[in-house]
Amino acid sequence: MDPIATFKNQQKAAWAGFAQFENLTATTAPRLVTFAGVGAGTKVLDVACGTGVVALTAARRGASVTGIDLTPELVARAGDNARLMSLDVDLREGDAEALPFPDDQFDVVVSQFGHMFAPRPNVAIAQMLRVLRPGGTIAFATWPPELFVGRMFDLLGRFGPPAPADVSPPSMWGDPNVVRERLGAAVSGISFDRATMRLPSLSVQHYRVFMEHGGPAQRLLSGLDQSDPPSAAALRRELEALTSEYFEDNTIRQDYLLTRAIKA
Repeated sequence: MDPIATFKNQQKAAWAGFAQFENLTATTAPRLVTFAGVGAGTKVLDVACGTGVVALTAARRGASVTGIDLTPELVARAGDNARLMSLDVDLREGDAEALPFPDDQFDVVVSQFGHMFAPRPNVAIAQMLRVLRPGGTIAFATWPPELFVGRMFDLLGRFGPPAPADVSPPSMWGDPNVVRERLGAAVSGISFDRATMRLPSLSVQHYRVFMEHGGPAQRLLSGLDQSDPPSAAALRRELEALTSEYFEDNTIRQDYLLTRAIKA
């Protein structure tokens, strides 16, 4: 299997336990949906939709929504959430680097902390723009590299297996200069905003334990506990030290970047 395919299979496994985080990321979804200008009748694609928090928020506003994600467990959870909320959303398993839709299909293409994990940014953004109609809006939320979540993913990357040479760190999607370069002449009217998600946590230790129960941190630490216990202990120490920089009044500050642009 080629390195990119192997990497994507690893991503599928790493994110299979993301469902525990959905109510936290659900708090940011209305901000992205509003920022993207989604309203009744808008035809929306949510790329890397996870458990459907943005897709379902948009559908509740009357949009016609399709969501797609690489991880089958998350698509199944999104379907459960849609049924619980009595919302009709087209949910599919699929790859952000090979979107199974015709050109110029959607009014708005969004992604919340999702497309940034596609291994090849130029491929993913080309696909997202391909399926967006001319004059349509692309909007996404990402984690800046210099702030908490971006730094945390870089920390996990240092302790994990090396990624293929052409895989870009996901946190680079949180740098406005990089985003401008990646969108390039394909868009106009690019704009940015910043917002904050505050995650309740009794202590930095509680947060570290929480992170060990889902997502990439769980998979990485579980493997290190078996293969390299000293590295597992070091990662836990560094994760707590990083978290302490953003911990205040029993919350952890998680700042993120919002990007919006119009397809030329």
